[in-house]
Amino acid sequence: MADPAGIRTADLTEIRDRIRAGATQGHYYLALLGLRVYEPLRVYQNVRKGFSFATFERLQRNTGLPARALAEFAQIPARTLARRKEDGRLEPEESDRLVRIARVFAHALALFEGDVEAARLWLTAEQPALGDIAPLELARTEVGATEVEQLIGRLEYGIPA
Repeated sequence: MADPAGIRTADLTEIRDRIRAGATQGHYYLALLGLRVYEPLRVYQNVRKGFSFATFERLQRNTGLPARALAEFAQIPARTLARRKEDGRLEPEESDRLVRIARVFAHALALFEGDVEAARLWLTAEQPALGDIAPLELARTEVGATEVEQLIGRLEYGIPA
C-alpha cells in the first residue's frame, strides 16, 4: 500500500484500520483532515466555524494531491488560498468542500483497500462510467459526489458500471 511520498501517517493508519475492520460508518473519513471528532453535530460545528488552514495541509499530505489541485477541487482560488494560509483559517463553505473531498477520497481508499496511490490515480483519471469526467472533478458538487460514491459502491460489489 503506497503512501504519498512514502510517508505513513497516523491519519492513514486509522483510515486503513477502519477499512480492514469494516468500520466505515459515520464520519471516520475526517481522519484524512487530521480530525478525530466524528459525531455529526460536532462536525457541523467545526465546519460552521471554519477549519484551521492546517486541515487543508493535512488533507494534502494524506492524499498526496498537489496543493494546487486540491485547492482547485475545493474551489479555492490560488490568491484566496494564500490569504487563508496567512489568516490560518478557512471559511465554512471551503471547509465543507474539504469534508466532501475527504469523504469521496476515503470511499476510493476503501475500494482500493487502503492504497492511497491507486485511489488518487483513479480519482484524478477520467472515468467512462462518469461520462469521461474525473471523479474528483465531478465531486465539486454534492450531486456529483453522490454519483462518484454510487459508482464506487457498484465497483465494490462487482455490479457493472
